[in-house]
Amino acid sequence: MMAASRRGPHAGALSDPAELAARHALLRDAPHTAPIRILAERIREATGRPVPEPDPLDGGAEARLLLLLETPGPRLSHENAIVSRDKSGGTGANLRRFLDAARIDRRDMLIWNAVPWIIHEPGALNRAPRTAELRAGLEWVPPLLEVMPNLRVAVLAGRFAAAAEPVLRAARPGLPVLTMPHPSPTYVCTSPAVPARIAEALGVAAALLDGGRA
Repeated sequence: MMAASRRGPHAGALSDPAELAARHALLRDAPHTAPIRILAERIREATGRPVPEPDPLDGGAEARLLLLLETPGPRLSHENAIVSRDKSGGTGANLRRFLDAARIDRRDMLIWNAVPWIIHEPGALNRAPRTAELRAGLEWVPPLLEVMPNLRVAVLAGRFAAAAEPVLRAARPGLPVLTMPHPSPTYVCTSPAVPARIAEALGVAAALLDGGRA
């Protein structure tokens, strides 16, 4: 087994060139990510924008939990070419901490973005998606759900991801949809209520997954 196995990478693993190379190699041969990668290529062709790949250590199209963030960061470095909890930086650290506390198996989930492509021009600073960009991104939510037959719950992180709720409910009636604050330090550090709300939402998601096991 290559370095990027499902045994669990170290914190911020994608900043390690060896781990990152192994993750990309695993991605090429991971059948459970193929439907998501095909969708990402469709989005690239339609938008002409860079779209990061799913993490092969996560559940891919077989996932039972969809965690929808907002949009990828402002630059497509090798590390940012994968949507993952294992990125360096404060958001990645917070995400790992909350998911570990909720005891959600990473093979049970897919992390994706409401606007799945990089919206920033080269060299530009990070910014929130514009209304038209968010609307365009949400058009790709139903095709995403089509390749996730095992989906049991969706968690929307941040106010822009929360805009996907009516789209999810229309595309998959009866699917539990939970909202929580974004795990960025910008929000988590503002009030003790913020991490509490994140922990609560992920705890409910974990309970729904446990209740759905055969």
